[in-house]
Amino acid sequence: MYKQFISAVLLLCTILTGMTQPVRSQSKLDSLQHLDEVVVTVRRIQKEVIPVQQLSGSQLHRLSSHSVADALRYFSGIQIKDYGGVGGLKTVNIRSMGTNHVGVFYDGIELGNAQNGQVDLGRFSLDNMEAVTLYNGQKSAIFQPAKDFGSAGSIYLQSRTPKFGPDENNHAKAVLKTGSFGVINPAILWENKITENISSSVSAEYMYTTGKYKFTYRVKEGYDTTAVRQNGDVNAIRVEGGLFGKLKGGYWRAKGYFYNSERGYPGAIVRNKFTHEDRQWDTNTFFQGAFKKDFSDRYSMMLNAKYAYDYLNYLADPNRDESLMYTNNHYYQHEIYASAANRLNLFPWWSINLSADYQFNLLNADLKDFAYPRRHTVLIAGATAFEFNRLKMQASVLGTIVNDEVMKADGKAADDKIQWTPTAILSYRPFDDVDFNLRTFYKRIFRMPTLNDLYYTFIGNIDLDPEYTNQYNFGFTYTKDFSETWFRHLEIQTDIYYNEVENKIVATPTSNFFRWTMINLGLVEIRGIDLALQTGWKFGNDLYVNCRVNYTYQKAQDFTDKNDEFYGGQIPYIPWHSGSAVVNAGFRNWEANYSFIYTGERYSSSANIPVNYQLPWYTSDFSIARNLPLKKGSMKITLEVNNIFNQQYEVVSCYPMPGINFKAIMKYEF
Repeated sequence: MYKQFISAVLLLCTILTGMTQPVRSQSKLDSLQHLDEVVVTVRRIQKEVIPVQQLSGSQLHRLSSHSVADALRYFSGIQIKDYGGVGGLKTVNIRSMGTNHVGVFYDGIELGNAQNGQVDLGRFSLDNMEAVTLYNGQKSAIFQPAKDFGSAGSIYLQSRTPKFGPDENNHAKAVLKTGSFGVINPAILWENKITENISSSVSAEYMYTTGKYKFTYRVKEGYDTTAVRQNGDVNAIRVEGGLFGKLKGGYWRAKGYFYNSERGYPGAIVRNKFTHEDRQWDTNTFFQGAFKKDFSDRYSMMLNAKYAYDYLNYLADPNRDESLMYTNNHYYQHEIYASAANRLNLFPWWSINLSADYQFNLLNADLKDFAYPRRHTVLIAGATAFEFNRLKMQASVLGTIVNDEVMKADGKAADDKIQWTPTAILSYRPFDDVDFNLRTFYKRIFRMPTLNDLYYTFIGNIDLDPEYTNQYNFGFTYTKDFSETWFRHLEIQTDIYYNEVENKIVATPTSNFFRWTMINLGLVEIRGIDLALQTGWKFGNDLYVNCRVNYTYQKAQDFTDKNDEFYGGQIPYIPWHSGSAVVNAGFRNWEANYSFIYTGERYSSSANIPVNYQLPWYTSDFSIARNLPLKKGSMKITLEVNNIFNQQYEVVSCYPMPGINFKAIMKYEF
């Protein structure tokens, strides 16, 4: 069947790319999709018809955060699961719909993991990151690959793009970080202007940490017994290279990425067991390319392609830890992805887009009776957008066709799936002279179970039902700039939402961290409010202060079985209240940053009983930096104190997090 899929996609792409009707170079409906503008245009949240939050530029780099997962904690509606501090797995959940409903896009192309659907955001450093953007639903423009329509929430990571002045041909940056837990973290970046239209970028980073930190063991009424976290070491290297080309009315880009790490799993602290010996080795490589061109005032085309290889080796050796069952598993993933998106501007106020994607995933392992699954996925998306004076409307429908095969002689694959899911978006600006916008959207999405869900030896279930989500959102944004006072800028964003997740699949770690238990909750209903406030202040010519505050209320309930004693309980690890605050201040060559994160009470199970109760926690971080202009380039020295008040807390039960810790950073750039 997959051969017919491929033929259909190739035929469709051929027809679409032949549509060369005359067109304007960039529709105002899709202006945010021009990659040269991504970092600098999404700063005003009121221009978006979908709820969006972004950290970019200096605002992003001032945070006491050094991975994407750390930065996302400052967005409302986000829950980060952190299994063990420095070296632990870090995954993200948007509005309680689950990690697998989050699409993570790196330079416009999705990062995949067909094996378990989870992308470890802890391995993506902020050193080479230009912007981190969170969309609930999907991006606010229709000109995008079909993949971009396929997630309940999306995170876009935009890496640094070379930009040169008139007499500049090279840029370089060197960063050295050191501090608590034996951290040694150097990074380098070199950018070169090859010609007026072609430039290159190469970056590399090394990170080592012992992962050892003191913590207090949680007991019934609080915390007691000081111990040292063991087996949390990380030894990792990342290398990236890219080519960037400019075309008349477009661009092309190519990127290669390599990441290799060895790490220990700190493990859960249970039954007075404080040490673990599980080890994991990872190799992640991908090559991707993108091409976009406006052929005329009416027709534009975007092409994307990617090949990815992921290797994972997990070792649990009873010779080192007698409590472990011997496990030495090797997994090999291959992914091939291709996409064609075609936009046609029928009128200045009306555009349509047709996108077709094909993806192939292969998973091999050295497990006994392994199924050796292969998955072929075809995505077809049709979208339209209307923009009038005060009214913006968008609608799309996504077709998902999934065909699985297994190579095991007596194996059976899951049934083929064909699903069509719609989205409708509306934004209205009531007043011409007030920057106040109302918006609402509805989105239904379909998620196929992962290869682990279906085929993992002794755990997988080929009859597992896929998940469906329904999202309803209503909100507003208000922005006001002031020019004659010390209070310069105000942005307010508020959203009320209701989500349903049908056949929800929840994966939780067992006593062996690498083995997961699959739990189907059936039906989950999520009601929530997200609030975001940003202000800017300026005193005289030298002193500025920026503030950012986020708050989330969520009631996420399990309504699977009316006869269940705990029917309607709050689902695991979702707090009712959470929030964050960031204050940035600058005076001449000095910078200071204070950030605060709060996570309220929650439960580790839908059984909301005292034994599963999780204490609230908060952390406060502070940093101070000095910029030193040099004859050539500049140097910046930063000192950080994280978790100032030495808060003892657990993001996930039995996985204690670090107390107070320190970091020093020196960055030279020219």
